[in-house]
Amino acid sequence: MGTKAIRIAGVAAAALLTLTACGGRGDTATTAGGDCQGQQTVGITDTSVKLGGVYPLSGPASAYGEAGKAGRAYFDYLNAEKGGINGRKVEYLVRDDAYQPPKTVEETRRLVEQDQVFAIFPTLGTATSSAVWDYLNQRQVPQVFVAGGATKWGADTAHPWTIGWQPSYRSEARAYASYVRQERPDATVAVLYQNDDFGKDLLDSFRAAVAGSGVRIVAEQSYEVTDPTVEPQLRTLSGSKADVLLNFSTPKFAAQALAADARATEWNPRHIVTTVANSVTTLKSVGFDNVQGVISAAYTKDPADPSRDTDPAMREYKDKLARYGQGIDPTSVYAIIGWASADSFAKTLAAASCPTREGLRDSMRNLNNIPVDLLLPGVTLKTGAGDAFPIEALQIQRLTGDRWSLVGDIIDTTK
Repeated sequence: MGTKAIRIAGVAAAALLTLTACGGRGDTATTAGGDCQGQQTVGITDTSVKLGGVYPLSGPASAYGEAGKAGRAYFDYLNAEKGGINGRKVEYLVRDDAYQPPKTVEETRRLVEQDQVFAIFPTLGTATSSAVWDYLNQRQVPQVFVAGGATKWGADTAHPWTIGWQPSYRSEARAYASYVRQERPDATVAVLYQNDDFGKDLLDSFRAAVAGSGVRIVAEQSYEVTDPTVEPQLRTLSGSKADVLLNFSTPKFAAQALAADARATEWNPRHIVTTVANSVTTLKSVGFDNVQGVISAAYTKDPADPSRDTDPAMREYKDKLARYGQGIDPTSVYAIIGWASADSFAKTLAAASCPTREGLRDSMRNLNNIPVDLLLPGVTLKTGAGDAFPIEALQIQRLTGDRWSLVGDIIDTTK
């Protein structure tokens, strides 16, 4: 997201904070008794829990909207077949922010102050989620499993009500650095990155991870989400003749970069695309013949891989998604992430010692190797004192034909 948009978001967020400071809380404060004495119970009763999610259902990042739709389908399944979460039916309100921070502020305020939600699950995006995390933390509303890999979701200690879910961009960049150092220890690297916290986090983390090695970054080009195309940037990067191209872009621009790379026949770098843009749908739009050998990373099972069809968790996911999420592509990586993160939320709330906002906050920061069946074997949810990163393991994958093939072993990026 461009600097101007972020600045506008900051002004809007500041206005909300001012309103709150002046006593405009907006929600009806209700508290628990007994062992949970005084803790917040806004949006939760013995039989129901109300959640709010904010996604880009429209705009330049609308491909991510599949995650929100799949999350809603998961909760519909949970309500119909499992009685909800610990007997509480889930009411899930999904709002569209079009990937614009000011709109994120508007929709989040609506969910908290008008709809009286128990928690925000999730907000999607770095600039968008950043626009509301001060607001949500001041109001002590859990911002659970932010859909984005910004390192700050787990590293920041001033926002205890916010936590990420997917591997951080630092973890993802470390995985790519490990792969490049092993495969091409003296590689030259060109980087295309989105000019915001998302792209810069990946770039800075990769740079730090290859420091002191023979791997060198020799060219960098950024783009704004308002740019019509990144083809000029790719033409500039092609002049570097780098061995590796890091494509740190969201789906629309990642596809443009992949297509431009395919047309630059005089340059044949090892092309690495970030997890947020590695959907088979995105790759198919470029033409599978044009993207063979592209590298990415994974932490969930691949719903487009036929070899997973015998996996009990994958069979259940596809069956339930067809029943409760009609029209959603079951092979979409965004859909499986939406389903798996919703499953993670349900398990986190179910494990809370108190059915309160404080109980949920404490539970999401004390996950003890919680299994989620759609994650890759060996990947679990784990947080604790000094560790607010639920998932920190990934595996490299390479596109072969029309699907991803896993490469090597799980990479523990904490080591």
